[in-house]
Amino acid sequence: MQTNKRKIINDPVYGFMTLDYDLLYDIVSHPYFQRLQRIKQLGLSYLVYPGAMHTRFGHTLGATYLMGLAIDVLKNKEVPIDNDEALAVKIAILMHDIGHGPFSHTLEHALLNKIAHEDVSKLFMLKMNKELGGALDTAISIFDGSYKKQYLHQLVSSQLDMDRLDYLARDSFFTGVSEGIVGTERIINMLNVHDQNLVVDEKGVYSIEKFIISRRLMYWQVYLHKTVVSADSILLSALNRARYLIENGVQLECSGALKFFLSHPYSLSDFQNNDDILEQFSLLDDYDIISALKVWRNCGDFVLSELSSKLLDRRLNKVYISEKEIDKEKIDKCKSKIANYYNISTEEAAWFVGANKLENHAYDFQDQEIKVLFKDKRCLDISEASDQLDRHFLEKAVTKYYFCFPKEIGTDWL
Repeated sequence: MQTNKRKIINDPVYGFMTLDYDLLYDIVSHPYFQRLQRIKQLGLSYLVYPGAMHTRFGHTLGATYLMGLAIDVLKNKEVPIDNDEALAVKIAILMHDIGHGPFSHTLEHALLNKIAHEDVSKLFMLKMNKELGGALDTAISIFDGSYKKQYLHQLVSSQLDMDRLDYLARDSFFTGVSEGIVGTERIINMLNVHDQNLVVDEKGVYSIEKFIISRRLMYWQVYLHKTVVSADSILLSALNRARYLIENGVQLECSGALKFFLSHPYSLSDFQNNDDILEQFSLLDDYDIISALKVWRNCGDFVLSELSSKLLDRRLNKVYISEKEIDKEKIDKCKSKIANYYNISTEEAAWFVGANKLENHAYDFQDQEIKVLFKDKRCLDISEASDQLDRHFLEKAVTKYYFCFPKEIGTDWL
């Protein structure tokens, strides 16, 4: 039995971090949480940025460290947070991503039937709460927003939460993209509470401006990078093709957990009514996907074999980005070109085509707004407090359309 549970962790982004409660150690040690070591934070972004091999495990520990800093700052400003609440809000941020599936956001809706990872996170929290005799009750209520002190929930999930502050710093560090670097400590030191809501002191306005702009830039340079979009498209096609084959009676080799979810698109109500589904999900990680692709590259189905090989060998598709939606005539021409090149049907060629839209907006007025608290007690939205970020800029959502296809067919048909 582990007796010393107050662990010090050496993190490449922040240096030494401490697990300062025994319960935090118990959660981190649980197999459900350890699974996050096998799930990459940025999915397939390592195909563009080789250093982006960091995991959800490191991110959640980092966000928990930042939460500790935020709690200390707020306590020093006489915001009422007792020791039980301090532990609970740390647990809430520690477990906020425990429901992520393989390759994080890439496959969030591919293996499950329209279930957000936050919903699965709560299911894991509820399951572990039973094992721990109700020790997570307060953490769960903070996580889902039902706790009486809304600012604690906002530290976990809002437009200025510890999740976003960590992933910008961490993703910037591991990709080498400096645009994501923000004044994390300064922002945390400027946090305050007004009318039961999380706010930023007036002196933090410029740091918030940098934070919002950095987030927008990181989306284009990392999260929505066109090569990452290409890789994601191939992976989604491969898994959907595998599901199609299994549904049509083809026997495919893969792990039991992956076959479990490829054989049936489980909904949230399925998870809630059958504990075995959550257990199967707890066995699923990046390694299941990569192992399956390595097997499928030699399977009897040409489409699945080629898609698997393309991703494993980094023979990624070309990406055409447009301000307008790609018209059907061009897509049909593309499918004909692919069919001729591979000597397959146009129906099979469709699996090699990816088309969708990319959306990037820095700020969401429908979400919890970032409020700035002035010395005279006025509390204004950042769009009113900033002389750089007016409402027009913040509301502007940039939408682009992409179209992926094999490089081998050329572009003369575009």
